[in-house]
Amino acid sequence: MSNDVIIGYDGKPRCEWAGADDTALSRYHDEVWGTRTRDESAMFEALTLGVFQAGLSWKVVFNKRDAFRKAFRGFDVAEVAAMTDVDVEHLMDDASIIRNRSKIEATIGNAHVMLSASPGMLVLAESYGRTRRRAPRSYAELPTSTPQAADFARQLKAQGYHFVGPTSVYAFMQNVGVINDHLHGCFRAADHRTAPRGE
Repeated sequence: MSNDVIIGYDGKPRCEWAGADDTALSRYHDEVWGTRTRDESAMFEALTLGVFQAGLSWKVVFNKRDAFRKAFRGFDVAEVAAMTDVDVEHLMDDASIIRNRSKIEATIGNAHVMLSASPGMLVLAESYGRTRRRAPRSYAELPTSTPQAADFARQLKAQGYHFVGPTSVYAFMQNVGVINDHLHGCFRAADHRTAPRGE
């Protein structure tokens, strides 16, 4: 078992970043991160959190996850695409989220792209989810990007998406289960569930 795996509150081994207690972060580790999803809203949420994470720590963004869900209408892609400049101004006054105009506008723009781009996000993500590799044995083995993530990012940028560099796209791939980066010894390491999530 990896040295970066700990025993949690329920006796299950988890990646250390999940913590040892029953928290929102440990539930995210257990139920979301690395779990394959084909749900549009869940994919849009993962993409959006990556947009807001750019230049910030994941913990800062994660702690505002519920606020982002409320601000961006449950991550309903069509509803976010319909947001206007007035909505942008309201969000700029919303202290519960990260008030970055460029990222807010990028999120609305990304919703427009997600509605119309071909091939769609689901098809693109599926095309990068075919290769399995052994579970990483430590955080040191985890890359911040891969050639596949860089290629995926190029395709997304060509379609018109914003804030989709190779690092943020790799994090997106981890989040939606295109790859499973749970560490060796974590009870999720060999789990490749495909049940939809994010509803």
